[in-house]
Amino acid sequence: MHPDAFAMLKGLDNDVVKIVQDIIKRKIKQNENSLIKVDDIKNHINPEQDKVAVSDFENIGKIDDTKINTLSTTTAVVEYSSSSSEQNSHKIILDPTHNINTGEGVEGYTALFRSRFEKSHRILALRPESKRIIQIASVRHNTNNSKAGKSSYSSRTEGNFVRNPSSVIAGLLMSKRSKKNGIELVIDDYSGTMSALAVTEELKKLAMTLTLDQMVMLEIEDNNNSKSTQGFTIKNLASPDIPDHLPNRSKAEYYAVLISDLHVGSKYFMETEFMRFLTWLSSSEDELVRKIRFLCIGGDLIDGIGIFPNQDKELLELNTSKQMAHAIDLLAKIPKHIKVFIIPGNHDPGRRSLPQPSLPRKDADKLYSFENFTMLGNPAFLELNGVKVLMYHGQSLDDIIATTPGLSYSKPAEAMKVLLKTRHLSPIYGQRTPIAPEQEDMMVIAEVPDVFHSGHVHVIDVKNYRGTLIVNSGTWQTQTKFQQTMGIVPTPGFAILINLATLQPFQMDFNH
Repeated sequence: MHPDAFAMLKGLDNDVVKIVQDIIKRKIKQNENSLIKVDDIKNHINPEQDKVAVSDFENIGKIDDTKINTLSTTTAVVEYSSSSSEQNSHKIILDPTHNINTGEGVEGYTALFRSRFEKSHRILALRPESKRIIQIASVRHNTNNSKAGKSSYSSRTEGNFVRNPSSVIAGLLMSKRSKKNGIELVIDDYSGTMSALAVTEELKKLAMTLTLDQMVMLEIEDNNNSKSTQGFTIKNLASPDIPDHLPNRSKAEYYAVLISDLHVGSKYFMETEFMRFLTWLSSSEDELVRKIRFLCIGGDLIDGIGIFPNQDKELLELNTSKQMAHAIDLLAKIPKHIKVFIIPGNHDPGRRSLPQPSLPRKDADKLYSFENFTMLGNPAFLELNGVKVLMYHGQSLDDIIATTPGLSYSKPAEAMKVLLKTRHLSPIYGQRTPIAPEQEDMMVIAEVPDVFHSGHVHVIDVKNYRGTLIVNSGTWQTQTKFQQTMGIVPTPGFAILINLATLQPFQMDFNH
């Protein structure tokens, strides 16, 4: 059995012994002599649903109400119940608001990166190969002893001492540089730093997708021809990454709506389309609308003041309080039976450095008074009818897109996938994304989400990665002059619906 498949079985409530027995019987019947893999388990538990869902993730389209109801009926293979306790069940797993404890200067950032190292190392510890991890200082010591003719860098085989073929180290990626003969990676752990070279085409390609300051695990071997203690080549490398998994699903057929980036106060805010969306949410005639229980808003409620040069030329309201009052008047129209979760974005009032606390009460006190509203920090981790949802506005996507080859603003889900691979929401320090020197790094993705929701880049994109549904929910603002200069073409005026029983995504168009 593959280790990922074993990890998946451990997370199931089903009779795992019977699952394994059934898979073995099928393999014998089909004359297969292969490992039990994740796909074998997925296909056994849900043979049709995941195949349908994946195709729809890749080809999500503009679907009208009739089409949505048809799809949700044909793809659902779950036993639905209508217990009132399941209709609006939610739990806050992570909210940084009350845990923010900002440090000072170098000591603050030292604490932040120590926390990042330790949390990421615990994630790596779940992988079987992590048991071989040793400190960088030990590798240096063993290598020096070996070159001096000592045997500490060796293992006993049939009475003879032979050199170990490789060592495994793990640390934060300090730099990556293109060299004549490969890509040089420099990583750092508590004991020191080490550089190693990726020389094969496959490893060079993998190395280029790594982000600076992320955790990485390297299997390295000493270059025998080099007299330098730095002469290490990379045999294998791995990010912490999320495991292939079966996501949690609601036991009842209810929906969550994902939106982001309203930018109220901007000349480009699409108030007519947003009012059309609010009117639809209040439609008691629509069978689909009656099943909506949650609305997740991913930040940038307002356009703010002084966020970028000459912003005042693009504003209808030149006062933050007036912008927020306008936004509150609109959001107050959301029906009371829908539970609303709001996180801040980089245009909203309050702290801009990550992690962000919830919107300040002095700016949004009325939102706090609405019984069906929950104000959260950025990022936030929720459980909606058993489905785990990670909400993050997405500021760091700018840095990921700018530094990772092949990425662009037209496909933000690919950049969000990089964050899942690094298991960190803002891995790169020192670029466009401001990061506060917290005592604890609350941007580490410690728990695997079923749904990963972001905004910020104003482009809708949906993708499934290893069982997690990635959603960038677009915007309610038309293309700005800045976006024109950047070549960003937004997809405004849409809402993404998620069937919590099937994790099937649907796109609703409010432009017409």
